[in-house]
Amino acid sequence: MSAVTRGGTPWTPQYVEAINPKNCIGCGRCYKVCTRDVLTLVDRGEDDDMDEDDWDDEDAKAMMTVKNPLDCIGCGACGRTCPKECFTFVTA
Repeated sequence: MSAVTRGGTPWTPQYVEAINPKNCIGCGRCYKVCTRDVLTLVDRGEDDDMDEDDWDDEDAKAMMTVKNPLDCIGCGACGRTCPKECFTFVTA
């Protein structure tokens, strides 16, 4: 699916698909720029798939997860603000 900006420039939305929990430092930058309530911050203890040894940042006690993926509008702001490039995106 392609869209057009107000100025007429072609644009393809990039929808958030996943966040790499190993790289996420829980800084919250992506959460702050998302206006659609797509993301949420959780304690690392809630993620049963990873051990502390798997974390890149041992001090990170929290990480971001995708809470409401269907609310994503594909703006990509979350990925642009992420200092660790944790996001994976898909096109429609």
